[in-house]
Amino acid sequence: MITAFTDLDVWEKARLLRNNFSSLTKNFPPAEKYKLTDQIIRSSRSIANNIAEGYGRYHYTDSKKFFVTAGGSATETIDHLFVAFDERYIPEKAFQELESACQECLRLLNGYINYLKKQADSP
Repeated sequence: MITAFTDLDVWEKARLLRNNFSSLTKNFPPAEKYKLTDQIIRSSRSIANNIAEGYGRYHYTDSKKFFVTAGGSATETIDHLFVAFDERYIPEKAFQELESACQECLRLLNGYINYLKKQADSP
């Protein structure tokens, strides 16, 4: 039974992503501290933050907006991941694992968004 946002599988996935990106960026060059490091930390945190805020809304339509925003943040995080890979800050294996985890989070987000749409459309 889901009684809090922390019970959502999608939030747990987003939390793991946030922690993984936080660890990953510790190895980025110091010159990236206020560039890529800051951006990837902010976008990966935004995923779980928006899930939590959306869960706290009491109207399906309002809640859905935050889950859509979380999806945008997940997609932004994937793009930052490509930058990190292209700049050779991370190896291909780490890139593949994190990109796959982001895609899984997006899949769960989209499923929850579809659930919220159905609930909003129900009489």
